[in-house]
Amino acid sequence: MRLKGTFTALVTPFLEDNSVDLEGLKKIIDLQIKAGITGIVPLGTTGETPTLSEEEQDHVLKTAIAHANKRTIVMAGTGTNSTDTTIKKTKKAKELGADCALVVAPYYNKPSQQGLYLHYKALVEETEFPVLVYNIKGRTGVNIETDTLLKISELPNIIGVKEASGDINQMSDVIRLIKYKNENFSVLSGDDGLTFPLMALGGDGVVSVASNLLPERICNLVNLCLSNKFQDAQKEHHKLTKIINTLFIETNPAPVKKAMSLVGMPAGKVRLPLTDLTKANEDKLITVLKEYELIK
Repeated sequence: MRLKGTFTALVTPFLEDNSVDLEGLKKIIDLQIKAGITGIVPLGTTGETPTLSEEEQDHVLKTAIAHANKRTIVMAGTGTNSTDTTIKKTKKAKELGADCALVVAPYYNKPSQQGLYLHYKALVEETEFPVLVYNIKGRTGVNIETDTLLKISELPNIIGVKEASGDINQMSDVIRLIKYKNENFSVLSGDDGLTFPLMALGGDGVVSVASNLLPERICNLVNLCLSNKFQDAQKEHHKLTKIINTLFIETNPAPVKKAMSLVGMPAGKVRLPLTDLTKANEDKLITVLKEYELIK
């Protein structure tokens, strides 16, 4: 499985009573598909998965798969800090009809590089399902070093990496040392602000937060890069920089959910322990949304 393009890390919309808004989720998915998105990623960080019960997670994934109905790729977030639980969740996603899994490096317990390798080895051996590795040291407390990722990339059914280390030099090394030696290994940006530089280095796309709000614009940026129109892509990158930065003014997904609500899209508030934006940051967000003519 070869991944290229724009994959939206879906928010999980909530109703006023804080329950999951499955009808709202369907509307979001329809908007994404209409915009030309390559794939959707339910149950990731942006989906507030740690705050969802197991039953809610099942409902979200089943709804996403059924409603997408093969119109777009469904990449299920199945990573946890337990290898056994990750295997079970990945098997469940496979049974439900997801196309592949996004599996974050185990968080909190801070495994060694050998532990990281053995985690993914056990996962792909037990599930026989396409897995995109997710490297985000800022959330997990451990970086998947490039030498380790190289070993992981040689395992069957490892299809690529979502690179959110924030280190452009590391991203460059991953492309140079791994992707160029394995044409089926995809390197996707995990940071909206680094999509253009990563793709200019040879990356394949993005797992995006901003595309929840701006699916057409993010798709356009990625498609320009994939078409080697880097001068036009550079201009679009600079045009998007301000709003992308603003969507991370507080912990994701609080800003993007607030923005979606302000423009009339299903989203709702975030669940504790996350909180709604401060008044000062909400005012900043409103100002930027007006500048981009998303609200009046």
